[in-house]
Amino acid sequence: MVGVVHPFEVLIPLKRDSVTTDTQSVDAAERKEILNRYRDHSRRFEAAAARRNAKRPGSVIPFAPPPALRDLEQEPTARELEVLQLVADGLVNREIGQHLFLSEETVKSHVRHLLAKLQARSRAHAVAVGFRRGLIA
Repeated sequence: MVGVVHPFEVLIPLKRDSVTTDTQSVDAAERKEILNRYRDHSRRFEAAAARRNAKRPGSVIPFAPPPALRDLEQEPTARELEVLQLVADGLVNREIGQHLFLSEETVKSHVRHLLAKLQARSRAHAVAVGFRRGLIA
């Protein structure tokens, strides 16, 4: 139907031009906007799932990774969690290094390890996973 807006389709443009690439840096305000949009989407998704489950009795089989994959997963170290919290606060590697008295290369290494351990595709995704798992506040 033309002119009907789906309740889950809310388009909020970011500050960046559409011609820029994802490789450019994202400022703290944009990170916060992305995270807020993720949280809002997650809440709406959970509400829709609850409505769907109320209408249809039955259970969904939860996804459980194969045992070999579960054994390989590691939890982030305390230092990596400190780095993740500072990433969530909008700091860049250089600022995180100054704050924790680490070299920028060490911070980059911690971020790489976080991305691998959280199976995240980007810093923003790692922050979202950290919030969802309750690793950071």
